[in-house]
Amino acid sequence: MKAIFGKYRFFAAVAAVGLALGLKDPELGRSAAMNSAHFLLEVLAIVPPVMVLMGLLDAWTPRKLVEDNLGRGSGARGTALAVLLGTAAAGPLYAAFPLALSLREKGARTANIAIFLGTWATIKIPMILMESSFIGVRFALLRLAFTVPGVLCVGYLMERLVPDGPAPPEASVAQAAETSQTVESAEAAGAS
Repeated sequence: MKAIFGKYRFFAAVAAVGLALGLKDPELGRSAAMNSAHFLLEVLAIVPPVMVLMGLLDAWTPRKLVEDNLGRGSGARGTALAVLLGTAAAGPLYAAFPLALSLREKGARTANIAIFLGTWATIKIPMILMESSFIGVRFALLRLAFTVPGVLCVGYLMERLVPDGPAPPEASVAQAAETSQTVESAEAAGAS
């Protein structure tokens, strides 16, 4: 029970604040509850397709392909591909995090994952088109000129600050199989 509460302590704290808000000001509490319900329904509409996309990415994309194009040795080509993937994406930013996790598990370098997320958040093609139609092309291009170097700097800084991801699942399975074979060999030698 304690482990479950520890896992959901942030949710419990937010729920407690919402309940206190509802008791103090019922109208504000009702508005907060409606906004939360609306956001929850929006997330529930987005998450299933993202999970399907993650499954397809995991099943159809070989690890070697991701390592070659977004991994440590990808260089400028990997950075350009991360920017391209982020600009072509559609949907809210929270849909990008499961995809970023899948890319990380497949061997993408940390800088390229951060660049992908930063680009998804700030430089989507539909967003640039809307921005230029409302605020003007000059503003949109200037913002783009300042945003791209910022996203790149943040990506490379993240790579310096955040260690590489967990051991790849394939390596973990191979290590587990090797360990079990070693244990079986030791047991067989001990029985003889």
